[in-house]
Amino acid sequence: MPQNNQNLKLKLLYSRNYIAEQVKRLGEEISRDFAESEVLLVGVLKGSFLFCADLAREVSVPAKVDFVRLASYGSETRSSGIVEMRKDLEEPIKGRNVIIVEDIVDSGYTLESLYHRLLLREPKSLKICTLIDKRNRREVDIEADYVGITMDDGFIIGYGLDYDEQYRNLPDIHLVEGV
Repeated sequence: MPQNNQNLKLKLLYSRNYIAEQVKRLGEEISRDFAESEVLLVGVLKGSFLFCADLAREVSVPAKVDFVRLASYGSETRSSGIVEMRKDLEEPIKGRNVIIVEDIVDSGYTLESLYHRLLLREPKSLKICTLIDKRNRREVDIEADYVGITMDDGFIIGYGLDYDEQYRNLPDIHLVEGV
């Protein structure tokens, strides 16, 4: 474990093996749904970079990868609903099968904003794939088409998920207790 923030109390929530099983399952579902088609995986930076890389390796249909980076403004625990695009796609998406790859869907504000922005670019299809779905925290009406793990609540880190830009490199997902 990294040496930063030694005061965090962590509880192993999802092991790297369990995460790998879910990513493999998601890759199989996407490959089945888009058999004989190409897909564009759009990773949402920074949190989804590990998940997107692993997912791309599990997808057996032709796949390209691109990334966006978004920022939402508000307090640390609650989004204002105002979302700014910090890095846009490099690939055009008109007429293509696009899958947004997100690490976690929480309130849904950021994802909803991205979904509607991309929809305006007229993709052939637009789907959402998330590793973690926190349905109880949803504040807008948006659902993922492909879900790795559903959980109720709790602050989690590891496998791309961070706490103050730290702990993304942990191979397992941990619950931060007391947060």
